[in-house]
Amino acid sequence: MENKILVEPWITEAATAAGELGKYIFKVEKYSTKIQIKKAVEDLYKVKVVSVRTINLPSKKRTRGRIVGRKPGLRKAIVTVKKGESIDVFGNK
Repeated sequence: MENKILVEPWITEAATAAGELGKYIFKVEKYSTKIQIKKAVEDLYKVKVVSVRTINLPSKKRTRGRIVGRKPGLRKAIVTVKKGESIDVFGNK
């Protein structure tokens, strides 16, 4: 089964610090629900998800000289896993 809900893990300094507290941030599809995100993370990483919080980031206008365009909006999900469990977002074994 191919996973279409999770786009990619969100890897920043703040997201790495949150990972130490059991919270992991993912870029997800725009119209995915919290229940779909929870099921996708549990199936892919084999962990127990305690909670899911979502953030919708709007699109933004960008200019480069006289050229005007838009940066696409996105949706992030902050997933909290059960205490004692972890997700390896970097792919290390």
